Amino acid sequence: MITSVLVANRGEIACRIARTCRDLGIATVAVHSDADAGALHTRAADTAVRLPGSAAADTYLRGDLIVKAALAAGADAVHPGYGFLSENAGFARAVQDAGLVWIGPPPEAIEAMASKTRAKQLMGVQPLTDVTEADLPVLVKAAAGGGGRGMRVVRRLADLDAELAAARAEAASAFGDGEVFVEPYLENGRHVEVQVLADTHGTVWALGTRDCSLQRRHQKVIEEAPAPGLTDALTQELHTLAVRAARAVGYTGAGTVEFLVAGDRAHFLEMNTRLQVEHPVTEEVFGVDLVAEQIRVAEGHALDPEPPAPRGHAVEARLYAEDPAHDWAPQTGRLHRLAVPGAVRLDTGYTDGDDIGVHYDPMLAKVVAHAPTRAEAVRKLAAALERAVIHGPVTNRDLLVRSLRHEEFTQGRMDTGFYDRHLPALTEPAADPYAPLAAALADAHGRSRFGGWRNVPSQPQIKRYAMNGEEHEVRYHHTRTGLTADGVTVVHADASLVILETDGVRRRYEVARYGDHVYAGPTALTALPRFPAPEADHAPGSLLAPMPGTVVRIAEGVTEGATVEAGQPLLWLEAMKMQHKVTAPTTGTLTTLHATEGQQVELGTLLAVVEESAP
Repeated sequence: MITSVLVANRGEIACRIARTCRDLGIATVAVHSDADAGALHTRAADTAVRLPGSAAADTYLRGDLIVKAALAAGADAVHPGYGFLSENAGFARAVQDAGLVWIGPPPEAIEAMASKTRAKQLMGVQPLTDVTEADLPVLVKAAAGGGGRGMRVVRRLADLDAELAAARAEAASAFGDGEVFVEPYLENGRHVEVQVLADTHGTVWALGTRDCSLQRRHQKVIEEAPAPGLTDALTQELHTLAVRAARAVGYTGAGTVEFLVAGDRAHFLEMNTRLQVEHPVTEEVFGVDLVAEQIRVAEGHALDPEPPAPRGHAVEARLYAEDPAHDWAPQTGRLHRLAVPGAVRLDTGYTDGDDIGVHYDPMLAKVVAHAPTRAEAVRKLAAALERAVIHGPVTNRDLLVRSLRHEEFTQGRMDTGFYDRHLPALTEPAADPYAPLAAALADAHGRSRFGGWRNVPSQPQIKRYAMNGEEHEVRYHHTRTGLTADGVTVVHADASLVILETDGVRRRYEVARYGDHVYAGPTALTALPRFPAPEADHAPGSLLAPMPGTVVRIAEGVTEGATVEAGQPLLWLEAMKMQHKVTAPTTGTLTTLHATEGQQVELGTLLAVVEESAP
């Protein structure tokens, strides 16, 4: 009987596992890097152990330190979560060799499936070896791990070597294993997967299908269960293949078998020998707790002969601290407030006041809606996200809402190329012309306690805000009867709530301010000084770091004095376990190169200067 579980992970999944353990009466032990010393997952556990001796980005890959922490804290089992060491057979063996219970599949099953190259061979699929023009486009893929790390689509043969090198580096950083392989890339397939759950007594459940086609950088954004639009015959085929894969390696516990579906054909991709990020949609549809089932299987309990019957439909959206309009750039900073209304499930590793750093994945939360039908679940999730209060770094919230309401998605016609086709339209700024005024009136009310009214009605108060990259100037008056503005009726205004009326329509704005950052309803603004400061002293063509991170590579041939083309890759930054390409802003001469490999840079650091060629 398991009494105490060390969770060998961090963030949302560590909090998720701790919640189930608490419900089962099982104590939990958290581990953390120095960067995570105050993180929510350390506070959610009964005991927390610092993992010393390594950089924050590598800490959770130190299996020896994690086993030592489990023994020191008196845990009798280890749950790996997802990512990091969850599919590392050596770590699983080290846990078992230490006399601890491994809450996962046998190490032999992990070895058989964790390497995607070996998994494909097991399922009769061979990766490409000698790539030719006829094979293009192809996908470079990490043999270990998941989450989109170490994956690259290659459309030109000349780019293959560079993308192989980048994928190896990213995979080694994320999983401690730089092996990659190449396979054909199907442009418009659907990513469909089957959740399996197996016990040690020979029973294997296929818990329905999930569609995970909406992806950015090969990392899933929106998932749902069951996958819409599949024929009964194809669904049964997917179930049969998934169960066959699990039985072929003597699998136990929770796992996922992934496919690319094109028309009525299913192409095996891989088996993830762990709990998936998107497991909540399956839990909602089947009414099971997969973490609890993992623990029961690890304790030797048998599953029922048949899985429970599915009910309804569930949709999950991953809320990321990132800017989809600017190459999905990850964002950092203080998360002042996160609140999602409605009867939806919120799985998160953050709470109000937490800092979002540069070391880890930028996912803030998973929001899940369940309803009797797909249409109801999609509508419910979109509404909850639209009304969510998110005060902090830029997020993909607006993209999620628009994606859920896009015709291709609502009709179930999406595929993995969805964002390639629709990203520009989905990231168009949705300007609210009254949000700056609401922000100004709330601020004015707060200041009016100190004598804001003036008996000079012809002279308005003026405030300036930045919104969606543009400056907005608003004017209003203090009068004996309160605050007024031209063309709008101020129904109510105080420091936290403003109600405006135009043409008989009332708009309500809840306003919050954190320094110069202001939120008026869902709109984020930055308060600007009345008189703008001089422009920052950067030469034309300056290339500034778009995010905090580490310079991991300078492109070959990129040196001071070199001629570069607009859009040419100059260097790569690594932030949040992903590599981000930084390109030349214009065609010209690279007159200055400040960046060096291994350099830690902050947002806005001057990396290089490109002097534009004369026309």
